[in-house]
Amino acid sequence: SVLSVVSTQWKCILDAIRGRKQRFAFDDEDIALCHSPFCSSYITMNPGYAGRTELPESVKALFRPCAMITPDMDLICEIMLMSEGYSNGKVLARKFMMLYRLSEALLSAQKHYDWKLRAVKTTLNVAGGMKRADRTSTEDKVLLRALRDFNLGKLVADDVNIFLGMIDDLFPKIREEVIRARELDFEAAIAEASKAANLQAEEMFVIKASQLREILAVRW
Repeated sequence: SVLSVVSTQWKCILDAIRGRKQRFAFDDEDIALCHSPFCSSYITMNPGYAGRTELPESVKALFRPCAMITPDMDLICEIMLMSEGYSNGKVLARKFMMLYRLSEALLSAQKHYDWKLRAVKTTLNVAGGMKRADRTSTEDKVLLRALRDFNLGKLVADDVNIFLGMIDDLFPKIREEVIRARELDFEAAIAEASKAANLQAEEMFVIKASQLREILAVRW
């Protein structure tokens, strides 16, 4: 297999490093070995993923194992909220992670959905920016706006009402008071560009274009 070939090649490199050779034979070619700095390689294992194959024993024998534990998402969320300026970080972190766990369990399975640590960190950065930009609103309203506005754009139509229902359960009687932030200049530009292309700038089309821009602004 391909991994078995890799084990042979990597063992060849390791033997050259141990022997402190200046040059060594690699796949029938004589190549130089850089001693400053030495080369190194690492393997990250995700055994729970579908379609992944186990490493052959020949490859495992060449690497030193290092065990890792599942990150404490609630604690990470609480600390990041505190660092972003939220004084009530413990309670809000619990609501935040409850929403993401419920979303992962109850919403449909889509390839572009991500409710793990990477998505949590990105949304928390958005919530921190909104907190610093809006000093008048309460913290739960600011976090609700970040959770709603940042996630609605990526949801399919069948999941929108379920997601909003979960938000209403976690932040009761607040969502109606939190108005979505709009960039009127950008929406006007979308309408003008649509008209120039002989298209109708319907409200949902403008909203989706705005949501896409917001997601791109955060991720890139």
